[in-house]
Amino acid sequence: MGRARPGQRGPPSPGPAAQPPAPPRRRARSLALLGALLAAAAAAAVRVCARHAEAQAAARQELALKTLGTDGLFLFSSLDTDGDMYISPEEFKPIAEKLTGSTPAASCEEEELPPDPSEETLTIEARFQPLLPETMTKSKDGFLGVSRLALSGLRNWTAAASPSAVFATRHFQPFLPPPGQELGEPWWIIPSELSMFTGYLSNNRFYPPPPKGKEVIIHRLLSMFHPRPFVKTRFAPQGAVACLTAISDFYYTVMFRIHAEFQLSEPPDFPFWFSPAQFTGHIILSKDATHVRDFRLFVPNHRSLNVDMEWLYGASESSNMEVDIGYIPQMELEATGPSVPSVILDEDGSMIDSHLPSGEPLQFVFEEIKWQQELSWEEAARRLEVAMYPFKKVSYLPFTEAFDRAKAENKLVHSILLWGALDDQSCCGRGTACVKALGHRAFIGFKKLSLSASPQGQVQGGLSGRLSWKVRPSSPCSTRASSAPGPW
Repeated sequence: MGRARPGQRGPPSPGPAAQPPAPPRRRARSLALLGALLAAAAAAAVRVCARHAEAQAAARQELALKTLGTDGLFLFSSLDTDGDMYISPEEFKPIAEKLTGSTPAASCEEEELPPDPSEETLTIEARFQPLLPETMTKSKDGFLGVSRLALSGLRNWTAAASPSAVFATRHFQPFLPPPGQELGEPWWIIPSELSMFTGYLSNNRFYPPPPKGKEVIIHRLLSMFHPRPFVKTRFAPQGAVACLTAISDFYYTVMFRIHAEFQLSEPPDFPFWFSPAQFTGHIILSKDATHVRDFRLFVPNHRSLNVDMEWLYGASESSNMEVDIGYIPQMELEATGPSVPSVILDEDGSMIDSHLPSGEPLQFVFEEIKWQQELSWEEAARRLEVAMYPFKKVSYLPFTEAFDRAKAENKLVHSILLWGALDDQSCCGRGTACVKALGHRAFIGFKKLSLSASPQGQVQGGLSGRLSWKVRPSSPCSTRASSAPGPW
């Protein structure tokens, strides 16, 4: 064997082979796995933080309950609108106003324009007769089991909060129709944010939220009755709807329907909700809202019951609630006359005394309005009713007329007997009668009876309370009750 010469290197000894670079696909999988692990760790950290926050909230709730007691915690929660267990200055504001006797500052919507001396003003008077206690169901047993404190807000409400008020005509601009609005075509002044199929707003409230935009004039008008009106009701349908009933060259007549309610209690009492059936009325105003010829708003009183009342007996949203219905004879706002200029100027621009030398006020003469298009009050009311309650697209007839129509059209008669009205807010709320569309008509009821009958008057079946029943074909006069709860 030969020997290597000095200075000459032999072949390199075999060592560990160099690793080829990882393929791109394997590298992507590794990065994806690392991302998934980081995301899982982040999610776990979020869950831990959420559990920690929930534990802290529960601890604060428990501490508040021990410190304040049940009733005190109820009062605290009614002010703590964001539920963070702290009362901010804004949340404390209603209590501060109550204790100091100060009045809330006007909202920015009310201060949008400075007073104009040449602007016309409208004087509106409130007429109010309190609810008749004997019309409430609970009066039949002398209000047995009903606390006097629970009804104190109702008993003390014996007069309108403001018998008279003056409004600038510009405040009524929200009643003007949208451009191109046709006669009798409804539009929403204040749209409803709830529907028949959604939930309802909290019962545990005392003070209405600040009104915004078109809500301001409605809030100011209703405040003439009581200082705590809620422009939007807790239950659907909410808001205000309107339609044109007459059009001339320079004027509109607008009919409207408003669903609103009032909170009659303040802390430390529990909430008491007063929900009139509806507010309806009309306004005659110029097309630029610089002049109002007439205005009237009222709660209809042609039915025997026209107000729903609900009050809580406890310190939480799930507390027991009492429900009753009653009758209020009069709840009305009406203009004393057409709007008039705040300042009267002569042809030279000089101010004229608004009273004659005898002391009597000057009398204004207004031109007669010649209407080019008109719609009857009854038809306008029907269209507003359908806008609020779409199920009213189906004709509801008096009992005897329904059978005549059924014979003519060879259809069954579906009759509904309710504790209160089906098509207004006097019988609506949690546990009371509401409406749910199923096919051409259906309903949810409380203290109600529903019957289906042939045109000859033979009862086919029906619902009573929570029991559904139907007539056996072999025995027209007998009924069979189902032990299972009915679909309502």
